[in-house]
Amino acid sequence: MTHHIVIVEDEPVTQARLHDYFVQEGYQVSVTASGAGLRELMLLQPVDVILLDINLPDENGLMLTRALRERSTVGIILVTGRCDQIDRIVGLEMGADDYVTKPLELRELVVRVKNLLWRIDLARQAQPAADNCYLFADYCLNVSRHTLERDGEPIRLTRAEYEMLLAFVTNPGTILSRERLLRTLSSHRVDNPDLRTVDVLIRRLRAKLSPELFVTQHGEGYFLAAEVS
Repeated sequence: MTHHIVIVEDEPVTQARLHDYFVQEGYQVSVTASGAGLRELMLLQPVDVILLDINLPDENGLMLTRALRERSTVGIILVTGRCDQIDRIVGLEMGADDYVTKPLELRELVVRVKNLLWRIDLARQAQPAADNCYLFADYCLNVSRHTLERDGEPIRLTRAEYEMLLAFVTNPGTILSRERLLRTLSSHRVDNPDLRTVDVLIRRLRAKLSPELFVTQHGEGYFLAAEVS
């Protein structure tokens, strides 16, 4: 499986340089110049590692790191022009997995990414497949591996789709408001909530699973119409 790397960098030359190098190394690469763009990318597809510039135009990269780590296990490498050791310590305390400074030595950065991906993959493989599996309809949602299967066939979910589906299976038959569902997403911004995100994710889940599982309760929210064991 090709790993997906997201580069969050607002300086165009550096962004293009990183993008081209990692594509050449065989990775799936997405780029964005802002924290908002990163959140949108994470709603659309799974992400393995984020290369995150601390100095972003719309928010502080360290605060973004802490917000991501509170709800996500995605790999995070901070990329910055700051050489202060205090910044490095704070970044790691916020939940970053690694920290590199500009000017970047691209070969070294690729090695750091490979090492981080190796640790992430090893942790995933070490988790027992049968742990914490929610069964509903013909589906099995495995919260140890963050995977969904139907009759043994895997169904690929984005991180946001997985998080929302988990909210439903842990509250079967309960009407969940859009506000509550939005709070389950690791990409959710408390200071700028967008309830339309929930509707988009519901449409995506209906397209990937049996659509009748997700029932709209007008004016209240959505609920999962299935028994869960």
